[in-house]
Amino acid sequence: MIILDTSIVGVALPSIQRGLGFSQPGLAWVVNGYVIAFGGLLLLSGRLGDLIGRKRVFVTGLLVFTAASLLCGTSVSQGMLVAARFAQGIGGAMAAAVVLGISMMIFPKPHERAKALGVLGFVTAAGGTVGGVAGGLLTGATSWHWIFFVNVPVGVAAAALAGRLIPADRGLGLRAGADAPGAFLATAGLMLFVYTIVKIPGYGWGSARTLSLSAAAIILLAAFAVRQATAREPLLPLRVFRSRNLSGANLCQVLMVAPLFGFAFLSVLYLQRVLGYDPAATGLAGLPMAAMLAAVSLGLSARLINRLGQRGVLLIGLGLIAAGLGLYARAPVHARYVVDVLPVMLLAGGGAGLAMPALMGFAMSSATPSDAGLVAGLFATGAQLAGALGLAVLTALATARTNALFAGGQATASALTGGYHLAFGVAAAIAGAGILLAATVLRPPAR
Repeated sequence: MIILDTSIVGVALPSIQRGLGFSQPGLAWVVNGYVIAFGGLLLLSGRLGDLIGRKRVFVTGLLVFTAASLLCGTSVSQGMLVAARFAQGIGGAMAAAVVLGISMMIFPKPHERAKALGVLGFVTAAGGTVGGVAGGLLTGATSWHWIFFVNVPVGVAAAALAGRLIPADRGLGLRAGADAPGAFLATAGLMLFVYTIVKIPGYGWGSARTLSLSAAAIILLAAFAVRQATAREPLLPLRVFRSRNLSGANLCQVLMVAPLFGFAFLSVLYLQRVLGYDPAATGLAGLPMAAMLAAVSLGLSARLINRLGQRGVLLIGLGLIAAGLGLYARAPVHARYVVDVLPVMLLAGGGAGLAMPALMGFAMSSATPSDAGLVAGLFATGAQLAGALGLAVLTALATARTNALFAGGQATASALTGGYHLAFGVAAAIAGAGILLAATVLRPPAR
């Protein structure tokens, strides 16, 4: 529910714009308000879980997210909706940041943990696809309000079940890492970095605004690193980066998530602008990818990890993703769904279903009970930054290529397809770099 809220709104944006009278720049904040708060607070939320208890942070985040969803659905003005989306991002970050750490606490045995990671891998990787499907179906059948209202019963039920089923944990106490200056620097730097990325399509990569905001974000994050190296009780102990598998898994995740996010967004545009699909048909077109994700991550990934090891499964998954994206780079203007689109959805879904649980296992392999929330929050933050960066880069490449082809005299559909071809080809190359990184840097965790 929390992860798909980054994508479920995308299909409904035209309806929201008509309903509340948003301008095009203002409409972007319906998405950006959530993404900035969510991406900027994951690291801090993960560490708070270690300090005051992961269950407490999780349930509080769920309740904040659910209440904010209700406000989103009842919004009668632009400002009310954007503010509620920002609050949704805060609650979503609190809950999402500690989920992985809670799972490690509940399932300490390797075979149980592999199954749990498979479920989490499905949830994480399928969020974007399920969001597109759900957004298209709900908007087409009812109204845009229901993409938010549907969260309310789910959130209430999840919070009630969490209170009964998740074991309580006391945490280390705020004194073990109550680094207020570090928390400010980390949150401000990450929020500014996410904001800079999501505004790149409107201002350009080389604009003075983009360069100055990027420099400011880098300065804040560098100051945070200096603070953590000198603080008595740091928010983020830099020792965690000594783990080869943790650092390598986060880098590998960037090379997997960035192309997948760009693929999910540009695939919707290709289906609608080139092939003429309506929102509901676009959502249904992505359903096989979600189904493949479920089949692989829920039923197959744990068995393969126990048999082949995490690195072997990760390499297979990344290979399937790269193959699918490379195949999509050849999709024609008059594509047939079964021949040109469906194989890509199946390959990308199967690859993500294998790769994500294996990456989670690598990232958490060196985590201790005292820093599991921090490591999980760091991993989740990397995914959000990678998604935003991949979307910005691949969209910019597709737009530039399309404009060049259109200026050269090609028809609109051909120019659009040429832009998507370039973006999907670059995405495949990025996933290929992830294969190389995984093969050379990651080491099988001790069994």
